Amino acid sequence: MRSIPSAVIATVAIVLLSFAPAAGASKLLRFLNVWHDRIVLSYAGDLWTVGTQGGTATRLTSAPGVELFGKFSPDGRCIAFTGQYGGDEQVYVIAAQGGAPQQLTFYPAPGPLADRWGYDNQVYGWTPDGASVLFRAARDGYMRTDSKLYTVPINGGAATPVAGMVA
Repeated sequence: MRSIPSAVIATVAIVLLSFAPAAGASKLLRFLNVWHDRIVLSYAGDLWTVGTQGGTATRLTSAPGVELFGKFSPDGRCIAFTGQYGGDEQVYVIAAQGGAPQQLTFYPAPGPLADRWGYDNQVYGWTPDGASVLFRAARDGYMRTDSKLYTVPINGGAATPVAGMVA
């Protein structure tokens, strides 16, 4: 098992402190992903980026809804995430500098899952070439707990199951 470098721990502490003045009642920082010298994280239901050395965090999303599980693409130019808008979770991608998110999946989610099951269409990462986003979904299962891994191309197209992979 890999240990977390002390520089990353220190950076997370700095990020936590940078949000303190803006948040009277602190909200939860979650789902950090590091790419080179950048961190993407979820805070108060939106995606934010900040440098690994600390500094001012930049909000990437502000739509009504929740954005979670941000993952940098292998080249660091895009961030894939799970967006929960109107109670439905889908996979989205956004430029690492911000902008309008692009929806990649359109399969109706089965609705809110029990907390212990996580989220539907939950982003896990990217394919090594950066052409597709890897995510977990319960779309082909008999029960809501039957989920599989899928990839969806960032340039549009249908999601395809990852052969032999059950999440």
